[in-house]
Amino acid sequence: MRYFVNLEDSQTGAIAASDGVAPVVPIVVDLTELPSGALEVSVDGKRVAVDVVSIGGTLSVRVAGRMVDLTTEGSLPELGAVASGHRSYVRVESERQRAAAAAKSTDRGSSDKIVKSPMPGRVIRLHVAANDDVVAGQTLCVIEAMKMENEVKAKAACTVATVHVTEGATVEVNGKLFTLA
Repeated sequence: MRYFVNLEDSQTGAIAASDGVAPVVPIVVDLTELPSGALEVSVDGKRVAVDVVSIGGTLSVRVAGRMVDLTTEGSLPELGAVASGHRSYVRVESERQRAAAAAKSTDRGSSDKIVKSPMPGRVIRLHVAANDDVVAGQTLCVIEAMKMENEVKAKAACTVATVHVTEGATVEVNGKLFTLA
């Protein structure tokens, strides 16, 4: 499994760059558990001899022949680690976690342009048409659900690209109402 590790500066709490100037590039750690239970580890493409033993909540780690007692706190992806009396903070993400975060952020950007119905109901009033400019908080339409009128408002200033419904139309929850530009 491949992991991406960012180290944080213990003084400032900020992600630390290796030279203090360059943009932050995560350390790439490839970890494979062998059938024998031993670990095969490479850090930034370089193979590293590692042996790990858990003793009462503390990890005893041998890295390239040097022993280090390691205690961790927190939970992934944010961890605090104490090794040889020195505290560090790290952010550890697997390839899967990074891919999921990237997909989620991509989806969020495109879904911000689609206004969906927050509930099933009937569109009783449209307050905008295609090519109208709107401001944040402006009412786009009113949906009646269970004899209650609910306003659907713009989250940000934008232009209405497409109106997908008409007055009197029935909509389902998450039904497409407007596309914004």
